[in-house]
Amino acid sequence: MDLELSEEESELRDNVRAVLAGVCPPAVVRAVYEGKGDAAPVWARMVELYWPALAIAEDHGGLGLGFVEVALVAEELGRAVVPSPFLATVTQFAPVVRELDAANGLLDRVAAGEVTGTVALAERGSWELSAVTATAEESAEGWVLQGTKSAVLDGAEADEVLVVARGAEGLGVFVVPRPALAITPRTVVDPTSPLADVVLDGVVVPPDRVLAAPGTTGVAEALERAGQEATVALAAATVGACRVIFEQTVEYAKVREQYGRPIGSFQALKHRMADMYLAVERAQSLCYFAALTIAEDDPRRAEAASMAKAAAGECQRLVVQDGLQLHGGIGMTWEHDLHFLLKRAIAGDALYGNAVHHRSRLAQMLGLVA
Repeated sequence: MDLELSEEESELRDNVRAVLAGVCPPAVVRAVYEGKGDAAPVWARMVELYWPALAIAEDHGGLGLGFVEVALVAEELGRAVVPSPFLATVTQFAPVVRELDAANGLLDRVAAGEVTGTVALAERGSWELSAVTATAEESAEGWVLQGTKSAVLDGAEADEVLVVARGAEGLGVFVVPRPALAITPRTVVDPTSPLADVVLDGVVVPPDRVLAAPGTTGVAEALERAGQEATVALAAATVGACRVIFEQTVEYAKVREQYGRPIGSFQALKHRMADMYLAVERAQSLCYFAALTIAEDDPRRAEAASMAKAAAGECQRLVVQDGLQLHGGIGMTWEHDLHFLLKRAIAGDALYGNAVHHRSRLAQMLGLVA
Protein backbone atom coordinates (compact mmCIF):
# COMPACT_ATOMS: atom_id res chain seq x y z
CA MET A 1 0.00 0.00 0.00
CA ASP A 2 1.57 3.27 -1.19
CA LEU A 3 0.56 6.41 0.73
CA GLU A 4 2.21 8.71 -1.83
CA LEU A 5 -0.24 10.34 -4.20
CA SER A 6 0.14 9.33 -7.83
CA GLU A 7 0.77 11.97 -10.48
CA GLU A 8 -2.88 11.84 -11.50
CA GLU A 9 -4.09 12.16 -7.90
CA SER A 10 -1.78 15.11 -7.25
CA GLU A 11 -3.02 16.77 -10.43
CA LEU A 12 -6.63 16.23 -9.38
CA ARG A 13 -5.95 17.76 -5.95
CA ASP A 14 -4.22 20.78 -7.49
CA ASN A 15 -7.01 21.30 -10.01
CA VAL A 16 -9.69 21.06 -7.32
CA ARG A 17 -7.79 23.58 -5.19
CA ALA A 18 -7.48 25.98 -8.12
CA VAL A 19 -11.15 25.69 -9.05
CA LEU A 20 -12.29 26.29 -5.47
CA ALA A 21 -10.01 29.30 -5.12
CA GLY A 22 -11.84 30.79 -8.09
CA VAL A 23 -15.46 29.92 -7.31
CA CYS A 24 -15.38 29.90 -3.53
CA PRO A 25 -13.05 32.56 -2.12
CA PRO A 26 -13.53 33.65 1.54
CA ALA A 27 -15.93 36.36 0.37
CA VAL A 28 -18.39 33.67 -0.80
CA VAL A 29 -18.06 31.80 2.51
CA ARG A 30 -18.64 35.03 4.43
CA ALA A 31 -21.73 35.80 2.35
CA VAL A 32 -23.18 32.37 3.17
CA TYR A 33 -22.42 32.90 6.87
CA GLU A 34 -24.22 36.23 6.81
CA GLY A 35 -27.17 34.89 4.85
CA LYS A 36 -26.43 37.23 1.98
CA GLY A 37 -25.01 34.72 -0.50
CA ASP A 38 -25.99 31.59 -2.32
CA ALA A 39 -23.65 28.61 -2.69
CA ALA A 40 -25.61 27.21 -5.65
CA PRO A 41 -23.09 28.49 -8.25
CA VAL A 42 -20.32 26.61 -6.40
CA TRP A 43 -22.24 23.33 -6.61
CA ALA A 44 -23.15 24.03 -10.25
CA ARG A 45 -19.44 24.33 -11.06
CA MET A 46 -18.72 21.05 -9.25
CA VAL A 47 -21.41 19.35 -11.31
CA GLU A 48 -19.96 20.80 -14.52
CA LEU A 49 -16.63 19.23 -13.59
CA TYR A 50 -18.27 15.84 -12.78
CA TRP A 51 -17.13 15.82 -9.15
CA PRO A 52 -20.37 14.11 -7.98
CA ALA A 53 -19.60 11.35 -10.51
CA LEU A 54 -16.03 10.67 -9.38
CA ALA A 55 -16.55 7.35 -7.61
CA ILE A 56 -19.76 6.24 -9.28
CA ALA A 57 -19.41 3.31 -11.66
CA GLU A 58 -19.40 4.01 -15.37
CA ASP A 59 -22.51 1.83 -15.73
CA HIS A 60 -24.33 4.53 -13.79
CA GLY A 61 -22.85 7.45 -15.71
CA GLY A 62 -19.96 7.98 -13.34
CA LEU A 63 -16.23 8.30 -13.88
CA GLY A 64 -15.44 5.00 -12.16
CA LEU A 65 -12.64 6.38 -10.01
CA GLY A 66 -12.04 5.39 -6.40
CA PHE A 67 -12.50 6.68 -2.89
CA VAL A 68 -9.01 8.20 -2.76
CA GLU A 69 -10.12 10.77 -5.31
CA VAL A 70 -13.26 11.48 -3.27
CA ALA A 71 -11.19 11.94 -0.10
CA LEU A 72 -8.88 14.38 -1.88
CA VAL A 73 -11.85 16.49 -2.95
CA ALA A 74 -13.24 16.35 0.60
CA GLU A 75 -9.91 17.56 1.97
CA GLU A 76 -9.90 20.50 -0.44
CA LEU A 77 -13.50 21.36 0.48
CA GLY A 78 -12.32 21.58 4.09
CA ARG A 79 -9.37 23.77 3.14
CA ALA A 80 -11.66 26.27 1.41
CA VAL A 81 -14.61 25.86 3.85
CA VAL A 82 -16.82 25.26 0.84
CA PRO A 83 -20.58 25.25 1.41
CA SER A 84 -21.91 22.48 -0.82
CA PRO A 85 -23.95 19.26 -0.76
CA PHE A 86 -20.87 17.24 -1.78
CA LEU A 87 -20.21 15.49 1.54
CA ALA A 88 -23.85 14.62 2.16
CA THR A 89 -24.56 13.53 -1.40
CA VAL A 90 -21.32 11.92 -2.55
CA THR A 91 -19.93 10.48 0.69
CA GLN A 92 -23.14 9.63 2.57
CA PHE A 93 -26.13 9.25 0.24
CA ALA A 94 -24.48 7.64 -2.80
CA PRO A 95 -22.46 5.00 -0.87
CA VAL A 96 -25.59 3.69 0.86
CA VAL A 97 -27.43 3.40 -2.46
CA ARG A 98 -24.42 1.69 -4.05
CA GLU A 99 -23.88 -0.73 -1.15
CA LEU A 100 -27.51 -1.81 -1.30
CA ASP A 101 -27.13 -2.35 -5.04
CA ALA A 102 -30.33 -0.53 -5.81
CA ALA A 103 -31.34 -0.40 -9.48
CA ASN A 104 -33.53 2.67 -9.04
CA GLY A 105 -31.63 5.24 -11.07
CA LEU A 106 -30.53 7.27 -8.05
CA LEU A 107 -26.82 6.80 -8.71
CA ASP A 108 -27.29 7.89 -12.31
CA ARG A 109 -29.04 11.05 -11.14
CA VAL A 110 -26.33 11.79 -8.58
CA ALA A 111 -23.63 11.33 -11.21
CA ALA A 112 -25.45 13.72 -13.52
CA GLY A 113 -25.86 16.28 -10.74
CA GLU A 114 -29.65 16.06 -11.02
CA VAL A 115 -30.29 15.18 -7.40
CA THR A 116 -28.75 15.79 -4.00
CA GLY A 117 -29.25 13.54 -1.02
CA THR A 118 -28.38 12.83 2.57
CA VAL A 119 -28.78 10.09 5.18
CA ALA A 120 -31.00 10.37 8.26
CA LEU A 121 -29.30 7.90 10.57
CA ALA A 122 -28.31 9.59 13.84
CA GLU A 123 -30.62 9.67 16.82
CA ARG A 124 -29.93 11.60 20.01
CA GLY A 125 -26.42 12.36 18.79
CA SER A 126 -25.39 8.77 18.03
CA TRP A 127 -24.56 7.43 14.57
CA GLU A 128 -24.42 3.82 15.81
CA LEU A 129 -26.86 1.44 14.13
CA SER A 130 -27.68 -0.03 17.53
CA ALA A 131 -29.05 3.39 18.57
CA VAL A 132 -31.72 3.44 15.83
CA THR A 133 -35.17 3.46 17.41
CA ALA A 134 -37.18 4.97 14.55
CA THR A 135 -39.71 2.39 13.45
CA ALA A 136 -40.96 1.10 10.11
CA GLU A 137 -44.26 -0.75 10.00
CA GLU A 138 -45.72 -2.25 6.84
CA SER A 139 -49.22 -1.20 5.80
CA ALA A 140 -51.48 -1.52 2.78
CA GLU A 141 -50.06 1.72 1.32
CA GLY A 142 -46.40 0.95 2.02
CA TRP A 143 -44.18 1.43 5.06
CA VAL A 144 -45.11 3.85 7.83
CA LEU A 145 -42.18 5.58 9.55
CA GLN A 146 -42.20 6.96 13.09
CA GLY A 147 -39.46 8.57 15.12
CA THR A 148 -36.98 11.44 15.14
CA LYS A 149 -33.61 11.78 13.44
CA SER A 150 -30.98 14.28 14.54
CA ALA A 151 -28.04 16.14 13.00
CA VAL A 152 -28.86 15.30 9.38
CA LEU A 153 -26.24 17.01 7.19
CA ASP A 154 -27.97 19.20 4.58
CA GLY A 155 -31.25 17.80 5.90
CA ALA A 156 -33.14 20.99 5.06
CA GLU A 157 -31.65 21.29 1.58
CA ALA A 158 -31.21 17.81 0.10
CA ASP A 159 -33.65 16.59 -2.55
CA GLU A 160 -33.86 13.04 -1.19
CA VAL A 161 -33.37 11.70 2.34
CA LEU A 162 -32.41 8.10 3.07
CA VAL A 163 -34.15 7.25 6.33
CA VAL A 164 -32.83 4.34 8.39
CA ALA A 165 -35.58 2.79 10.50
CA ARG A 166 -36.09 -0.45 12.37
CA GLY A 167 -38.81 -2.95 11.54
CA ALA A 168 -39.74 -6.16 13.30
CA GLU A 169 -37.15 -8.07 11.25
CA GLY A 170 -34.31 -5.57 11.40
CA LEU A 171 -33.10 -2.33 9.83
CA GLY A 172 -34.54 -0.91 6.63
CA VAL A 173 -33.65 2.03 4.40
CA PHE A 174 -36.27 4.23 2.79
CA VAL A 175 -35.99 6.99 0.17
CA VAL A 176 -38.12 9.94 1.20
CA PRO A 177 -38.40 13.23 -0.71
CA ARG A 178 -37.47 16.07 1.61
CA PRO A 179 -40.83 17.91 1.29
CA ALA A 180 -42.56 14.86 2.80
CA LEU A 181 -40.65 15.26 6.07
CA ALA A 182 -41.05 17.63 9.02
CA ILE A 183 -37.62 19.24 9.14
CA THR A 184 -36.23 21.71 11.67
CA PRO A 185 -32.91 23.36 10.78
CA ARG A 186 -30.48 23.52 13.70
CA THR A 187 -28.46 26.47 14.88
CA VAL A 188 -24.94 25.23 14.25
CA VAL A 189 -21.39 26.42 14.85
CA ASP A 190 -20.60 26.18 11.11
CA PRO A 191 -23.42 27.43 8.85
CA THR A 192 -21.56 26.05 5.82
CA SER A 193 -22.25 22.55 7.20
CA PRO A 194 -25.98 22.89 7.92
CA LEU A 195 -27.70 20.29 10.10
CA ALA A 196 -31.37 19.57 10.65
CA ASP A 197 -33.57 17.38 12.80
CA VAL A 198 -36.16 15.25 11.01
CA VAL A 199 -39.46 14.13 12.51
CA LEU A 200 -41.06 11.01 11.04
CA ASP A 201 -44.68 11.42 12.06
CA GLY A 202 -46.42 8.65 10.19
CA VAL A 203 -44.59 9.22 6.93
CA VAL A 204 -45.82 6.67 4.37
CA VAL A 205 -43.20 5.33 1.96
CA PRO A 206 -44.58 3.53 -1.12
CA PRO A 207 -43.00 0.20 -2.14
CA ASP A 208 -41.10 1.72 -5.07
CA ARG A 209 -39.18 3.96 -2.64
CA VAL A 210 -38.04 1.21 -0.29
CA LEU A 211 -34.29 0.85 -0.77
CA ALA A 212 -34.07 -2.10 1.60
CA ALA A 213 -37.02 -3.47 3.54
CA PRO A 214 -36.48 -4.62 7.13
CA GLY A 215 -35.25 -8.18 7.00
CA THR A 216 -33.25 -7.70 3.80
CA THR A 217 -29.96 -9.54 4.04
CA GLY A 218 -26.88 -7.41 4.55
CA VAL A 219 -28.50 -4.05 5.38
CA ALA A 220 -26.47 -3.48 8.54
CA GLU A 221 -23.23 -4.44 6.78
CA ALA A 222 -24.03 -2.09 3.88
CA LEU A 223 -24.73 0.80 6.25
CA GLU A 224 -21.51 0.11 8.17
CA ARG A 225 -19.43 0.11 4.99
CA ALA A 226 -21.10 3.26 3.67
CA GLY A 227 -20.64 4.89 7.07
CA GLN A 228 -16.91 4.28 6.83
CA GLU A 229 -16.78 6.40 3.68
CA ALA A 230 -18.73 9.20 5.36
CA THR A 231 -16.43 9.01 8.39
CA VAL A 232 -13.21 9.21 6.39
CA ALA A 233 -14.51 12.01 4.16
CA LEU A 234 -15.37 14.08 7.23
CA ALA A 235 -11.95 13.33 8.67
CA ALA A 236 -10.30 14.47 5.44
CA ALA A 237 -12.33 17.70 5.38
CA THR A 238 -11.36 18.36 9.00
CA VAL A 239 -7.70 17.80 8.23
CA GLY A 240 -7.96 20.15 5.26
CA ALA A 241 -9.26 22.94 7.49
CA CYS A 242 -6.59 22.18 10.12
CA ARG A 243 -3.83 22.36 7.51
CA VAL A 244 -4.82 25.90 6.52
CA ILE A 245 -5.18 26.99 10.16
CA PHE A 246 -1.61 25.80 10.71
CA GLU A 247 -0.33 27.52 7.55
CA GLN A 248 -2.02 30.81 8.42
CA THR A 249 -0.73 30.64 12.00
CA VAL A 250 2.85 30.17 10.83
CA GLU A 251 2.55 33.11 8.42
CA TYR A 252 1.07 35.28 11.17
CA ALA A 253 3.87 34.33 13.58
CA LYS A 254 6.40 35.52 11.01
CA VAL A 255 5.00 39.07 10.87
CA ARG A 256 3.43 39.70 14.28
CA GLU A 257 6.06 41.33 16.47
CA GLN A 258 6.44 41.46 20.24
CA TYR A 259 9.37 43.04 22.06
CA GLY A 260 10.77 44.02 18.67
CA ARG A 261 10.88 40.46 17.31
CA PRO A 262 8.51 38.27 15.30
CA ILE A 263 6.62 36.06 17.78
CA GLY A 264 7.56 33.04 15.68
CA SER A 265 11.16 33.49 16.77
CA PHE A 266 10.34 32.60 20.38
CA GLN A 267 11.30 29.03 21.23
CA ALA A 268 8.11 28.26 23.15
CA LEU A 269 5.97 29.19 20.15
CA LYS A 270 8.19 27.22 17.79
CA HIS A 271 7.48 24.14 19.90
CA ARG A 272 3.74 24.74 19.72
CA MET A 273 3.83 25.15 15.95
CA ALA A 274 5.94 22.01 15.64
CA ASP A 275 3.28 20.12 17.60
CA MET A 276 0.60 21.51 15.29
CA TYR A 277 2.55 20.40 12.23
CA LEU A 278 3.02 16.87 13.58
CA ALA A 279 -0.68 16.59 14.45
CA VAL A 280 -1.72 17.64 10.94
CA GLU A 281 0.78 15.33 9.25
CA ARG A 282 -0.27 12.37 11.39
CA ALA A 283 -3.98 12.96 10.81
CA GLN A 284 -3.52 13.42 7.07
CA SER A 285 -1.47 10.22 6.79
CA LEU A 286 -4.14 8.25 8.63
CA CYS A 287 -6.82 9.74 6.36
CA TYR A 288 -4.90 8.66 3.27
CA PHE A 289 -4.38 5.20 4.73
CA ALA A 290 -8.10 4.90 5.51
CA ALA A 291 -9.02 6.13 2.03
CA LEU A 292 -6.76 3.48 0.50
CA THR A 293 -8.27 0.70 2.62
CA ILE A 294 -11.70 1.71 1.35
CA ALA A 295 -10.53 2.05 -2.26
CA GLU A 296 -8.91 -1.39 -2.10
CA ASP A 297 -11.66 -2.91 0.08
CA ASP A 298 -8.97 -3.85 2.58
CA PRO A 299 -10.29 -5.83 5.58
CA ARG A 300 -8.78 -3.15 7.88
CA ARG A 301 -11.11 -0.43 6.55
CA ALA A 302 -13.31 -0.23 9.66
CA GLU A 303 -10.34 0.16 12.00
CA ALA A 304 -8.65 2.59 9.62
CA ALA A 305 -11.77 4.78 9.39
CA SER A 306 -11.98 5.12 13.17
CA MET A 307 -8.24 5.79 13.42
CA ALA A 308 -8.54 8.57 10.83
CA LYS A 309 -11.56 10.18 12.49
CA ALA A 310 -9.98 10.01 15.94
CA ALA A 311 -6.73 11.52 14.67
CA ALA A 312 -8.57 14.29 12.81
CA GLY A 313 -10.59 15.13 15.91
CA GLU A 314 -7.52 15.24 18.15
CA CYS A 315 -5.73 17.31 15.52
CA GLN A 316 -8.51 19.88 15.40
CA ARG A 317 -8.56 20.28 19.16
CA LEU A 318 -4.84 21.12 19.22
CA VAL A 319 -4.72 23.18 16.04
CA VAL A 320 -7.88 25.16 16.74
CA GLN A 321 -6.77 25.99 20.28
CA ASP A 322 -3.18 26.90 19.44
CA GLY A 323 -4.05 28.56 16.15
CA LEU A 324 -6.53 30.82 17.89
CA GLN A 325 -4.19 31.62 20.79
CA LEU A 326 -1.20 32.33 18.56
CA HIS A 327 -3.35 34.75 16.60
CA GLY A 328 -3.90 36.57 19.86
CA GLY A 329 -7.61 35.92 19.66
CA ILE A 330 -8.19 37.99 16.50
CA GLY A 331 -8.90 34.76 14.63
CA MET A 332 -12.30 34.57 16.27
CA THR A 333 -13.30 38.13 15.43
CA TRP A 334 -16.00 38.37 12.78
CA GLU A 335 -13.81 40.40 10.44
CA HIS A 336 -11.03 37.76 10.32
CA ASP A 337 -11.54 34.82 7.96
CA LEU A 338 -9.76 32.36 10.25
CA HIS A 339 -12.89 31.68 12.27
CA PHE A 340 -14.49 29.99 9.23
CA LEU A 341 -11.74 27.37 9.33
CA LEU A 342 -11.86 27.01 13.11
CA LYS A 343 -15.60 26.35 13.01
CA ARG A 344 -15.37 23.95 10.06
CA ALA A 345 -12.75 21.91 11.95
CA ILE A 346 -14.85 21.82 15.13
CA ALA A 347 -17.97 20.79 13.22
CA GLY A 348 -16.09 18.06 11.37
CA ASP A 349 -15.02 16.45 14.61
CA ALA A 350 -18.58 16.31 15.95
CA LEU A 351 -20.26 14.66 12.95
CA TYR A 352 -20.31 10.85 12.63
CA GLY A 353 -18.73 10.45 16.05
CA ASN A 354 -16.02 12.56 17.65
CA ALA A 355 -12.47 11.51 18.51
CA VAL A 356 -13.44 10.01 21.87
CA HIS A 357 -16.19 7.94 20.28
CA HIS A 358 -13.90 6.56 17.60
CA ARG A 359 -11.14 5.82 20.12
CA SER A 360 -13.68 3.76 22.04
CA ARG A 361 -14.95 2.11 18.85
CA LEU A 362 -11.42 1.22 17.82
CA ALA A 363 -10.68 -0.30 21.22
CA GLN A 364 -13.75 -2.50 20.87
CA MET A 365 -12.82 -3.59 17.34
CA LEU A 366 -9.33 -4.52 18.50
CA GLY A 367 -10.68 -6.44 21.46
CA LEU A 368 -9.07 -4.14 24.01
CA VAL A 369 -12.34 -3.64 25.89
CA ALA A 370 -15.48 -5.73 26.24
